[in-house]
Parts: sequence; structure tokens; C-alpha cells
Amino acid sequence: MSGHSWRARTDHRARWNHNIHYHQRILDAVPTGARTALDVGTGDGLLAAELRRIVPTVTGIDPDPVVLESARRQNVEVEWVQGDVLTHPFEPASFDVVASVATLHHLPHLEVALARLAELTAPGGVVAIVGLARSTRPSDWLYDLAGLVQHRHLARTRRLWEHSAATMPPAHSYSDVRRSAARVMPTATWTRLPLWRYALIWTRPSEEGPTSPAQDA
Repeated sequence: MSGHSWRARTDHRARWNHNIHYHQRILDAVPTGARTALDVGTGDGLLAAELRRIVPTVTGIDPDPVVLESARRQNVEVEWVQGDVLTHPFEPASFDVVASVATLHHLPHLEVALARLAELTAPGGVVAIVGLARSTRPSDWLYDLAGLVQHRHLARTRRLWEHSAATMPPAHSYSDVRRSAARVMPTATWTRLPLWRYALIWTRPSEEGPTSPAQDA
């Protein structure tokens, strides 16, 4: 999916949480030659800063002015935008990477949000999402159990860091998200992850054409 051999240089021993843990999923999805990236719901800006190491122009958008100010103080190489990704006047197809970590469940309409992220992605570009959802099936609960074990181990060996961005419980189940993704981004790759997360990676076709249902990783 990506030609990058680069790996995140975040010192996880100094700063770690469930979202940071999966930043590499996003970074691995960045296509070779990507020039522009958008971090949706950037919060404290950690993912945007990591994207900036491999993408020349990175924009982070978030509605919260307080967390954006914190992000701005820590990194002046990213363009920070206060606003709502659903309504901010970005040009369609203007980003090679549209990334989102733990943000999709904050947006009111799941399929509208997915369609908006797809709209902002340039042909050949990538939407890369790590998100949260509700567990409703036995297979979800098995992942939750694995996540609990993993969390206890990692929390002992790394310094757990609490971000300052707003939190809210997810309204949609993992099944809901997967079905919506299959309708909006039919060729997306879906991966259920421990630590109460999923990954959704979609490449916009260079030329629009027939698509097939979403695939498991």
C-alpha cells in the first residue's frame, strides 16, 4: 500500500496511549510521493506532527481552539485550522492523505463523514482511519479481552499519556461502521484491532470505475 520504510520516531516510553499506539497504521498507509495531508480532528496535533516528517504540507483541523493552540505551540510546520471538516471550504480532491484517529465517532452522520473524507482525497490518495466503535458481538468481546490484556502490559512498560481533546462514547457499533464503509468506500480494507480500535484504509481510484465490497485485512 505504501512505499515508505520510515517508522515513527515517537518515544513511546515517554508518551503512549491507545491512539498513539496505532499512529503507525496511518503512517504506513501514506502513498509514495504524497505531497499533502489532512489530519481530521487533530487534537493535540501528535499525528499531524508525525505526518509532517514524511509529507511536505500537512494541515490539522479541529473545532477546539484550546487544543489547537497547544498543537500550534509545539509545531509551527503544520497549518492548523479551527473548524468543522464537514463544512470548512477545503477544495475537493486536495489532499493525498486524509487521516483520522479517534475522531469519526464525534461526527453526527457516519456515512456523510466518510463521504466527505473521500471527497477531499485526491485520485490515487488514501483515507486512513483509526476509530472507536461499540462492541455488540462475541467476536468484538474477544478483541476487547485481548485489548485489556495488552493495555495492562503496555501501561506497565510505557508511560500512559492522557490527551487534552474532548472524549465521547461511540454511538455506532463496529458492524455499523463496517457496513457504512462498504457502502461509501467499497474497496476499503477493514481491520478490527485490540485496544478498542479498528482501522479503515481506502485508496481513491486514479480513475473512477467499478468497485468491489470492502475487504478484511
